[in-house]
Amino acid sequence: MSFNFFSNPAAQLTILLMGLGLVGSVVPILPGTVLIWLGAFVWALGENFQRINWLTLIVLGILALVATFSEYWLAPITQKQAGFGWKNVVVAIIGGIVGGILLSQVPIIGTLFGAAVGSVVAVSALTFWQRRNMRDALRAGQAYLTGCALSALVEVIAALLMIAIFVWRAFF
Repeated sequence: MSFNFFSNPAAQLTILLMGLGLVGSVVPILPGTVLIWLGAFVWALGENFQRINWLTLIVLGILALVATFSEYWLAPITQKQAGFGWKNVVVAIIGGIVGGILLSQVPIIGTLFGAAVGSVVAVSALTFWQRRNMRDALRAGQAYLTGCALSALVEVIAALLMIAIFVWRAFF
């Protein structure tokens, strides 16, 4: 069976899902790597698993899971290395939810900005409350931001790697 990008609905859906997934690896609203995996799965279904097989889908799935949940393991690691505990991560999640809700009146950007600011403010406030030291509070906020930045980097790298693996298996 010939698999043509322009005439096959599965290929068109794959392109759409992978494009959205690539955007989603940068924009936190979309589950980037999950969409890329879904695109690979749609392609595999469309061509009856001839070039993209279950092993490839499992590898892509593992990459998607590592990237999707990187925020949950990188933030605690950076907090711990900076000398702060697990409470900072819990407070960051709560602060992110509160900040997102408070700024949700501003479409999309407000929720994202509110969540980011709420997380950092919550981590810094908890550390200041615990240690009564502004320098430590600012370091805690910086450590949390570092964990978030590393998580975003992991997601982008995983998304690009997933697309590279897909292209390699599908076309070469």
